[in-house]
Amino acid sequence: MILRPGMFLQDRYEILEQIGSGGMSVVYKAKCHKLNRLVAIKVLKEEFCNDSNFVSKFKMEAQSAAGLSHPNIVSVYDVIDEGKLHYIVMELIEGITLKSYIQKKGRLEVKETIGIAIQVAQGIAAAHEQHIIHRDIKPQNMIISKDGKVKVADFGIARAVSAQTMTSSAMGSVHYISPEQARGGFSDERSDIYSLGVTMYEMVTGRVPFEGDNTVAIAIAHLENAVVPPSVYNPEIPVSLERIILTCMEKKPERRYRSAQDVITDLRSALIHPDGEGIISPASVQERALNGETVQISSEQLSKIKHFRKTERVEPNRRESYEREAKAAWQAYQDEGAQNTMEPEREGPEAEWERKMAGPDRMPARRRVRGEEPDSDRANPHIERILAGAGIVAAIVVVAVLIVVFAKLGAFFKAGSGILGNSQTESVQTETGELVLKDTEVSMPSVLGMTEDLAESTLKQSSLTMKRTYEYSDDVDKGHVAKQDPEAGSVVLKGGQVNVVISNGSDKIDLDKLESQSWTRKRQLPFWKARD
Repeated sequence: MILRPGMFLQDRYEILEQIGSGGMSVVYKAKCHKLNRLVAIKVLKEEFCNDSNFVSKFKMEAQSAAGLSHPNIVSVYDVIDEGKLHYIVMELIEGITLKSYIQKKGRLEVKETIGIAIQVAQGIAAAHEQHIIHRDIKPQNMIISKDGKVKVADFGIARAVSAQTMTSSAMGSVHYISPEQARGGFSDERSDIYSLGVTMYEMVTGRVPFEGDNTVAIAIAHLENAVVPPSVYNPEIPVSLERIILTCMEKKPERRYRSAQDVITDLRSALIHPDGEGIISPASVQERALNGETVQISSEQLSKIKHFRKTERVEPNRRESYEREAKAAWQAYQDEGAQNTMEPEREGPEAEWERKMAGPDRMPARRRVRGEEPDSDRANPHIERILAGAGIVAAIVVVAVLIVVFAKLGAFFKAGSGILGNSQTESVQTETGELVLKDTEVSMPSVLGMTEDLAESTLKQSSLTMKRTYEYSDDVDKGHVAKQDPEAGSVVLKGGQVNVVISNGSDKIDLDKLESQSWTRKRQLPFWKARD
């Protein structure tokens, strides 16, 4: 439906003129007669009104942005469904997009770049606090108003993060897309930080970091190619700002800034210390940790710690050295003990009786020191080690026997539980072989291949709860159940928990699909670009 100047919507909004058009919607400048202010109205195009996917995506834009209120975010005032007419009413910004501003100036000064980046990061940080990820941060979605204020717009593909939607398909403009988005994998707040880094790169150099003949080549460059430092194209860039940009654009998310607020802190420090002093980048976290500060251990470091195993193997040369040192220490200990315990031999019947009872292996210390001990005594340390090892083996055998005995006793009492009055805890079978379930038991249904919602509903009908985990699978479609535990047909207690693995789809890049999606996005221009 084409709206013409003079038309009214909801007997409140008067259409003044069309100011932009994108791939999904047309944007009009209108006047709200109820509040006497100018607004922008984004109307979903007629060819998409019958497509439930496009309608839901259009509504999601309004719902995501309507919950945000920040000076650096375009405000959404209202969302309206009027028959087949779907539109949202938002704040009207008189200004220019950052993309157009960069094209006019070639590249921006350092202080101007940092000022704009701080405002953009503040808007992103406000959205992240509400667990909303933009997923399409780029200069085209940033508007500089006439008074110099920068606002982030177009939350059309933003989506609130929840436990059920931890991954998303590759979304965003290919020149600014993060590596994890290009793979179609997990994306979080750090994906927006990567795109912000690309935007800062373009502001100070006048060009994007990766170019290519097509969208697929550019996406692969984000995944594999190293970033050319911006100082190569603009030697005037200070060390501090370059370090911030390169940290934002790290390939691995855990090596980037943890939050947009950390980016803001370093950007402000860069204004005061252009040489890089005071910049808190992930590279300096190691030094801070060694200095005794409390820092967060990354997932990569935690994985290395968990999989660390102490090496038991000792090199032959070092082992011989250890044995020589151990023998020398043992001999020194014996000599010192012999000297400290040396006593005069006692005379008389009692002394004679003690010598007879002790035998040759327990002769007085004086005789041992004088070298009168028999050869058999010299083997005592080896005998002690053998006896110690035999004692350990015997202890292990005894423990194993006890475990087996207790297991047998437990099985015996469990088998006789019907005699003790606990027969109601076991299911029974009739003479025909039919399984009879008690009131507290239920047969596990099969949810394999079902969608996530259908599986949860099926388990609820059987008085069971579902615990979700997500894994990639080349065989099961995304959003469908790939595995379940316990298996179907087993008898479980009502109210029990079923572990269900939901497929995230294949983690392989579908280059044809990525190219097709990128071509579709090229046609979806932001509404304000038409005003440039």
